[in-house]
Amino acid sequence: MTVTKKKQWNLFERFGIELEYMIVDKDTLQVIPRADIPLGKDKKGNNLSDIRRGDVGLSNELVSHVIELKCAEPTSSFSLWSKNFHKEIIHINKELAKINAMLLPSATHPFMNSQEEMVIWPYDANEIYTTYDRIFNCKGHGWANLQSAHLNISFNGDDQFEVLHAAIRILLPLIPAIAASSPYLDSKFTQFKDARLETYRHNQEKIPSIIGQIIPEPVFSYAEYDRVIFTPIKNDIAPYDTEHFLNHFFLNSRGAIARFDRGAIEIRLVDIQECPAADIAIAELQIAVLKTIISQKWASIEKQKELETPILASFLHKTIKVAENAIIDDKSYLLALGIEESSIKASDVWKHLYKHCKKSITLASQKILEKMLARGTLSTVLLKKIGERPSRDRLVFEYAKLAECLAKNTLYEIDHD
Repeated sequence: MTVTKKKQWNLFERFGIELEYMIVDKDTLQVIPRADIPLGKDKKGNNLSDIRRGDVGLSNELVSHVIELKCAEPTSSFSLWSKNFHKEIIHINKELAKINAMLLPSATHPFMNSQEEMVIWPYDANEIYTTYDRIFNCKGHGWANLQSAHLNISFNGDDQFEVLHAAIRILLPLIPAIAASSPYLDSKFTQFKDARLETYRHNQEKIPSIIGQIIPEPVFSYAEYDRVIFTPIKNDIAPYDTEHFLNHFFLNSRGAIARFDRGAIEIRLVDIQECPAADIAIAELQIAVLKTIISQKWASIEKQKELETPILASFLHKTIKVAENAIIDDKSYLLALGIEESSIKASDVWKHLYKHCKKSITLASQKILEKMLARGTLSTVLLKKIGERPSRDRLVFEYAKLAECLAKNTLYEIDHD
């Protein structure tokens, strides 16, 4: 198979980010399947599924109550993107206000009834979405109720792919310890601070090759990736997708997916936060850490590649469960991050990483990250504020504050009145 892409960007030369938000009623926070409103229609009156306003692109998702904001073109820096996204959020909220609706952040809706309220996007590419629904039944939370922030990082050729993929595999288990924002489903604490990822890792069990162990296998070239990951996916989906609607690049649901068709790896494990400033700060932190790992300051590329998928997956399961409170206790893994201790809390791992990488992060994002590292993950803050079995009124009251944080581009604080 020949892989072609528009432009051969080198390692870390270009980035992209995609932010997903729910559309809800301003008073009740019930989901409203009206992503068609901000996306609009063409001159012939046909519903659009992908538009561009300035530097920001908007597109639909599988379900009609979610809209995605993204970099319309690959960017060399995220320095302006908190403001870019915030401006677009204000614009969308003005349009949605006409039907008493607004955008809601965080990675899962706390009380959505996904079995009854899920509406598949009915316009462009509907045949793809209905195929997914036919194969996997997309009414569960793992399909209908999960919003994330996908980070795309450019690479060019196998040599750059090798070092980037090795570094990303090391980073992935730690992501929920900085980004978990989804403690609630069905109006109660799920016992997982990252309920989005806990449901996500089970939603395609019908065809296990699609998601693997979430942590990608240790493959470091296109040919190896195609043999180990893409070929099993294509073979396993074939009996279910006889019309060939589903592309293996999109079917691959690991926590980081190689997009050889556009020369990028997409990291998919970050829960959407309460505001773009936080999403951009986490993106900048990921990039800074990956650059340091790739520099081999802490471990050689050979040592990085030796880390086994089951060990990395076991730490990911821990951070999905308890986020920043997870204990990381594998010596080889910690050494690959420049940590000499044999056991350390994930929150302290992130403080260590931030200390070593902050110089390559913008000052605006440094301020946000320092607040987040002191405060804890959004999941932890929400649990402290709301409790494990809150009433519907309490959830509506507090999640409305998250919507206010989104509208103002500010962090949610534990002492938020």
